[in-house]
Amino acid sequence: MTQPDLSSVVTLTVVENIATLTLNRPQARNALNTQLCLELHLAIREVGKRDDIHLLLVRANGPVFCAGADLKERKEMDEDQIRARRIKAFALYAALEDLSIPVIAVVQGPAVGSGCEIASACDFIVASDQASFRYPEARWGTVGATQRLPRIVGRRIAKELMFTGREVSAEEAKSIGLVNQVLPHAEFDRYVESLAREIASAPSHAIRSAKRTIDKGADDSRFGALAHEILAIEDNLTEGTWRAGMTSFV
Repeated sequence: MTQPDLSSVVTLTVVENIATLTLNRPQARNALNTQLCLELHLAIREVGKRDDIHLLLVRANGPVFCAGADLKERKEMDEDQIRARRIKAFALYAALEDLSIPVIAVVQGPAVGSGCEIASACDFIVASDQASFRYPEARWGTVGATQRLPRIVGRRIAKELMFTGREVSAEEAKSIGLVNQVLPHAEFDRYVESLAREIASAPSHAIRSAKRTIDKGADDSRFGALAHEILAIEDNLTEGTWRAGMTSFV
């Protein structure tokens, strides 16, 4: 088990094959500042180097998942500094998406702006019934979250959420496809632990292959997507992991 650095704005723990990456600025409602961007990115790169990690949970310390960009920091920045900070955030989201292992966003409270982007860069989101989601960028006179959201919920819903900046409850988020599962807050941690163990116990090579094939296929034509699956099957047969999986299943 990797022990967390409690002085950091990010903690990374690894128990067996499950890593947990925690946003750790509860006093600032886990608002995304430059330091948090950099430390999250470094932790994600560390996870990506380790073959013993089969699953990553992304969660937050405190009642708020992430309140969005740190506006106190941004108020002191000029245009070039803001541009540089935004690029760091884009690199962070991309690194999260590019991980070969399953990544689950564990959202226990409000997610706003950049918090929604972090959660949406994961493979899927599970939420407590105390979670909520809000996309206020356009209402704040800026631009953000315009690419992942419409790919998840569709253009029309994405436009409505962006134009109004209204708060979306966990249950509504599930109904529009933004969130996969919603659990009562008292049962949430137990459910997350069970879900993580279930996924991490599956053959890692096959799970990584499934993730890669789904992502590549979704961005390709129907026939191109089929080619990705055929190649993945061949890779699976060459690797030999299917035998262990079948034996375990039987």
